[in-house]
Amino acid sequence: MNASYELIVIGAGPAGLAAALEAWNKGLKKILVVERAKEAGGILMQCIHNGFGLHHFKEELTGPEYAGRFIDMVKETGIEVKLDTMVLEITHDRQVHTINTEDGYCIYQAQSIVLAMGCRERTRGAIGTPGTRPAGIYTAGTAQRLLNIEGYMVGKRVLILGSGDIGLIMARRMTLEGAKVLACVEIMPYSGGLTRNIVQCLEDFNIPLYLGHSIVDIKGDKRVEKAIVMKLGPDRKPIPGTEMEFDVDTILLSVGLIPENELTQKAEITMDPRTKGAVVFENRETSLPGVFACGNAVHVHDLVDFVTEEGEIAGTGAAEFVLKNKDSAKTSDSDIIELVNGNDVGYTVPQKIRKGSFEGKVGVYFRVRSVHKEPAMITVKEGDKEVYSVKRNHLAPGEMERIDLTPAMLADVKGKLTVAIEPVK
Repeated sequence: MNASYELIVIGAGPAGLAAALEAWNKGLKKILVVERAKEAGGILMQCIHNGFGLHHFKEELTGPEYAGRFIDMVKETGIEVKLDTMVLEITHDRQVHTINTEDGYCIYQAQSIVLAMGCRERTRGAIGTPGTRPAGIYTAGTAQRLLNIEGYMVGKRVLILGSGDIGLIMARRMTLEGAKVLACVEIMPYSGGLTRNIVQCLEDFNIPLYLGHSIVDIKGDKRVEKAIVMKLGPDRKPIPGTEMEFDVDTILLSVGLIPENELTQKAEITMDPRTKGAVVFENRETSLPGVFACGNAVHVHDLVDFVTEEGEIAGTGAAEFVLKNKDSAKTSDSDIIELVNGNDVGYTVPQKIRKGSFEGKVGVYFRVRSVHKEPAMITVKEGDKEVYSVKRNHLAPGEMERIDLTPAMLADVKGKLTVAIEPVK
């Protein structure tokens, strides 16, 4: 055993740094943050566009500026940060196995752990795009790093598959660098990105967005030469006669993100098939006592401000576990409320709430499954009994929703709560 810590945070992105900082402020003084990259900050370091921090810092920052603020705050504490270090395993007794070139193989004992590994992009293989395998096909995030960090121009004539936020932002970025972005193609009948990104990254640059379309063939020998796009029917099959041929040298894939959870699964922590992340309580504790999860490792966010908020919740939970011996696993089943998704709701986070274990409010995050252009009601019910409802004028899958539940609302709830979308009466 190399050393022991009150808290070990895995991942030095916005979630991990926020969790470590909050735990420090709550009283933990022996904290280790482990990061596999050579620098802290996570994916924010390659996101040089602005739009970050409007909720948390009440001002508009670039990704590196946002990350830099947390890095600076961590440096002012006694939090230890190990960079260029890979975590190989976490065990049921909260041992963390790591390896790097300086220390070699190390095993650290933790009183609590926060999982903040972030997420990764889906690749071409994950979505089964047909065609040849030439050079010039990148995930949007890889292209972003090559352009913004490494300084390489990845292509001149670009087609983007998928309309997630990274893809939309890269449409603008490639255009500003002199490339011609021919179109953004989205398989769904709606965009997967934020409305502001559709406006600022596509509409402002006259880049067409083809909804309900997909790439059906990629042609090229050594490098991409052509992409064939077709409109899809309700059965998701291409409609004959709708072929569009694009002469391109580059295709960027923005086809979704997956929580990075190999460590979580290896530790046999209960997973949620809807989010591909861990099932968590309101304080972000997982099914393994003393192990917490937050940020994109739990569910994919669209705003880093919410990632930070979740990191702070997990950091607070870890501090209370160590200092006050607050253990979710010891809670009686009768005091645990399970949240389930109802009509047109894809998932909820947290999935479980312990009555009487929190003060103030619990923020419940979720995404809808379809676009609601007309006003709709978000309802929270125990059976037919309504616990909470609120009207929203617009709902879309690309924009995460949040509602707040208070102890008073949950006082008489004994079983499951269903979060659903209903028409305005």
